[in-house]
Amino acid sequence: MSMLNFMKASMKRGDPVIRIAGEGGQGVVTVGELLDKAVAQIGLHVLTESTFTPEIKGGDVMFQLTASPVPIPSQGDRLDILVALNDRGYRANKGNLVPGSVLIYDHEDTRPEGLDGVILYSIPMSDISRSLGSPLLKNMVALGAVAQLFSIPMNGLQEQIRKRFSKKDPFVLRTNLGAFEAGFTYAGEQIQKQDLYYLITPGEKRDDLLLMNGNEAIGLGALIAGCRFYAYYPITPATTIGDWLTSRLPEVGGAIIQAEDPIESASLAIGVSYAGTKAMIGTSGPGLDLMQECIGYAGMAEIPIVIVDVQRVGPGNGIATQCEQSDLLAAAFGSHGDLPKIVLAATDVRDCLDLTIEAFNLAEHYQVPVILLSDASLSRRRQTIPRPRLPEIRIIPRTRYDPAPSSYARYQVTRDGISPMSLPGQSGGEYIATSLEHAETCSLGDGPQGHTIMTDKRFRKLDALEEDFLPLEREGPARAEVGIISWGATQGAVREAVQRFRQIGADVAALYPKLLWPLPVKALETFAASVNKVVVVEANKQGQLAGMIRACTRLEPHRIQTYNGVPITAWDIFGKEGLL
Repeated sequence: MSMLNFMKASMKRGDPVIRIAGEGGQGVVTVGELLDKAVAQIGLHVLTESTFTPEIKGGDVMFQLTASPVPIPSQGDRLDILVALNDRGYRANKGNLVPGSVLIYDHEDTRPEGLDGVILYSIPMSDISRSLGSPLLKNMVALGAVAQLFSIPMNGLQEQIRKRFSKKDPFVLRTNLGAFEAGFTYAGEQIQKQDLYYLITPGEKRDDLLLMNGNEAIGLGALIAGCRFYAYYPITPATTIGDWLTSRLPEVGGAIIQAEDPIESASLAIGVSYAGTKAMIGTSGPGLDLMQECIGYAGMAEIPIVIVDVQRVGPGNGIATQCEQSDLLAAAFGSHGDLPKIVLAATDVRDCLDLTIEAFNLAEHYQVPVILLSDASLSRRRQTIPRPRLPEIRIIPRTRYDPAPSSYARYQVTRDGISPMSLPGQSGGEYIATSLEHAETCSLGDGPQGHTIMTDKRFRKLDALEEDFLPLEREGPARAEVGIISWGATQGAVREAVQRFRQIGADVAALYPKLLWPLPVKALETFAASVNKVVVVEANKQGQLAGMIRACTRLEPHRIQTYNGVPITAWDIFGKEGLL
């Protein structure tokens, strides 16, 4: 056993990690989603990760699940139980198996070798599925074996299978149930359990938890915030936000439009917001590039708008199904000219909901574009989150024009830079929402002095943003040798790494900013003053946040960067040579 695997194995979290692996077309994700719903239904916290390739059929696919009585910070960096639906699934993941791990495999096409100390369970998935009439049923045979071996209530999974296939031909439901039950029975009668893993410890059924992925949480957050218009051009991995909202926005009197391109989607949403309705746009990196002129227009015309960018690997078309944190510079600086905007980054599925609401609050209050960054891993990560308490959620409206005898100046220079907005058709509130430089009353231009005045007005809106926004979370001692700063989905891995550092007595603290632009300079410098070494963890080649910190503060942060298209792990941080 290598030293690396020994150390990974020794840092067990206590909650078994199970991974189902195969290739596209084998129903890997279907089985995973049945499993996570059944587990969440009995009151446990769930966190899943999944990966797949752009091909409709073929390519490596995996679904990983962790269940625990307490919230789970990240996907982890080890593998306890691997369910290989074929030899390809085994080969792609065998390097993660260590002594004590479990491998469940189909004896027909997989021949495990070189796995000292790994517990092997051979299940004739292909034989059983063929005997039931279809080789496509082997995923359900595997699910039944997993339920038997790791004490997952059979009735809960049967209920989920019925829900999943209830709208299909009765034969489909019957054969899938039969395959599941056959796998359950075979494992119970033919497999002698040698491991000590039990995937779940049944708890009490809870109604205060929701199981959602990040894109669904963004959609729900938008509805709660009062969004009644969503425009998008289909683009992976953001498309499923629109899929989720398609059936739900009309139920609350809203509308959704699939535009012919990202530019049109941005234009439509800006027009709707100008008319007084909260609007949101969803896209990924290539679409964000195309929207930049529209974002500039919204900033100059001071029209509230929320843009969700579900990041993927770039540049160009990159890898549409893999994750990266490489759109930060485009989000903060993409539009031409001096443009006030706000950039937020979600860290987990709950953040996808909460920060979507906050994005609308900030957009409406400050009348600026707000870009919410998520990523491909969050878009499909399924996680249990607290059910929102609607009466406790703060919703901030925009400042409205109050008709009065005096004339209306839409871009009135005020102390905080925020000017009242009228609605189209409102008596006395007529104005031109132009992207040309303008005076307070919308007349075009006002010379060099006028441009200076209006630019200062637009930027003055954000002067108090760092104090007004949600406070930054700090973890660890008040003074530490090393201080880690991370953003977005990397924060889960950092949290777990910090816990491990504590276990070995290392002096490490962490800061978790969610507001990335304007950069929270005061908080960053205060944190840096309390540590001897600042390290920024992010998933991009350039070290984008580290570079922004260096440019805007007096700090010279060290960097930990990954850009391999998969989520960063706690081991990438904890095992980093020279960090301490």
